[in-house]
Amino acid sequence: MAKSATTNAMRMLDSRGMGYETLAFSPDIHSAVGVAEVLGLPPQRVFKTLVVLPDTPRRERPLLAIVPGDAELDLKALAKATGEKKLRMASQREAESLTGLLVGGISALALLKKRWAVYLDTSAREEAWIVVSAGQRGLNLRLAVEDLLAVTQARLVPLTRTDPSAGFAGEA
Repeated sequence: MAKSATTNAMRMLDSRGMGYETLAFSPDIHSAVGVAEVLGLPPQRVFKTLVVLPDTPRRERPLLAIVPGDAELDLKALAKATGEKKLRMASQREAESLTGLLVGGISALALLKKRWAVYLDTSAREEAWIVVSAGQRGLNLRLAVEDLLAVTQARLVPLTRTDPSAGFAGEA
């Protein structure tokens, strides 16, 4: 990947004077755990952005849930936080169509203009910095949790399952 690659997410952070570190890896890696492994980072520091849809017609906009790479999204917890009765994971096709980004490169930082509600797992508060997608496969950004919260206006809520045997909610 060329070092001169700059994404909209990077431009936005630059325009606000927010620092970040660009982390490049093979665009063939589509999972946060895979990214963590290649970059030599703990998987709980590499967060994935999931596209979630309300299962009711009254709300048309998707939600973005940002959770640690080694965790599973608890759809019931997110539904409770949003006031929705039921939520479902977007399919890969839906996620890519709605965001205009490829799975493995979906980023709340690249989707600010859509004004979707963003929810960040409370575990992010345990870290000074986390790694999130830069809005393009093969590029992630290491940035301060406070900066991510400020820019995305994410709500901090507990979003992950505590019991891994409770089932898998998918990854977009």
